[in-house]
Amino acid sequence: MQTLRAYKTELDPTNKQRSAFVQCAGAARFVFNWALADRQFRYGDGLKTNMYEQKRRFNEIKRVDAPWLYSVPYALQEQEFRNVDQAFKNFFRRVKAGQKPGYPKFKRHGGHKKFTLRGSIHIEDNRVKLPRIGWVRLRERSYLPSETTVKLLSVSISEKAGRWFVSAQVREEMPDPQSGNTLVIGVDFGLKTLAVLSNGKTFENPHALIVEQRELARLQRELARRKKGGANWYKTKAKVARCYARIANVRRHVLHDISHYCTATLKPKTIVLEDLNVSGMMKNRHLSKAISDVGFAELRREIEYKAAWHGIEVIIADMWYASSKTCSRCGHKRETLKLSERTFVCPVCGLEIDRDRNAALNLAALDEGANGPGLSAELGCGKALL
Repeated sequence: MQTLRAYKTELDPTNKQRSAFVQCAGAARFVFNWALADRQFRYGDGLKTNMYEQKRRFNEIKRVDAPWLYSVPYALQEQEFRNVDQAFKNFFRRVKAGQKPGYPKFKRHGGHKKFTLRGSIHIEDNRVKLPRIGWVRLRERSYLPSETTVKLLSVSISEKAGRWFVSAQVREEMPDPQSGNTLVIGVDFGLKTLAVLSNGKTFENPHALIVEQRELARLQRELARRKKGGANWYKTKAKVARCYARIANVRRHVLHDISHYCTATLKPKTIVLEDLNVSGMMKNRHLSKAISDVGFAELRREIEYKAAWHGIEVIIADMWYASSKTCSRCGHKRETLKLSERTFVCPVCGLEIDRDRNAALNLAALDEGANGPGLSAELGCGKALL
């Protein structure tokens, strides 16, 4: 089975290569904005255009208007025309579907630095060769796949908090999923414990934003005192960016740990997730910051696409299914269960169990093919009632 994957790792460029990256990112922004403005102008005059016609006209004028573009890879410029073309296709598709259109926006100067390259790209154990730029060292050895095992499609170079990264998109042959596996895993999401699995495995919430909140507030106060545009203002701004990057990296690490364990490590037949109303939960002013700090939507997305790699079925439970209020042993449903009650006690059968583990067991029992969804012997077996 073939699938598209992306491998991302940090680069270790020289100062000359960093300057080349900045120039390439600026060129990508320039070409994208020119193509977008050209489309807007021609649509306003009732004229139609496409990617190929735009490239032809741009090549005719860039020798006079932008000769500096000849010092950057041509593949970079082609990709930006593709990006504009795809952005308009997505816009018209959403308009026809009655969704929020999302009209393409211009890229601002000083924004996210990123560009994509295709063509003559080579990957070795500890370096990658880019058109016009040459060999660039990698900080991590043997992570990017070899060209002999995958088909390399493109690489994207991006900057975040002063660090440069390369993301290689490849077409990779994945092993066929194993048949005969009957394991069903229920995953309950929470704030105190980020994820509790029906097999008893738990993942603690790192509270990435809350841990760094005091330092982040101090840096933002310091930034407010600086004169905007001054040398010290840029230094403090870089510190704020690094703090935000550290928060994102901590959150990203634990989410990938959870999704990898649920899919590649366990390799179950089915994973059952709860459908959370995150937008509704965010309206609670006491919990909104903690909820936004977790990343429930990203965790669900990672589990779903990694499950597809391994041929694992993902079932989304009904949003109103009372997984926490239902006894995982006898199926009795309690009328109320306070958020402060961390232990579920069943008034019928006397079961005492952690409320999140109880919810995970109930989610696992929703799969119709489950035969005692991994319930432990002391809990008994059987399906929870809807």
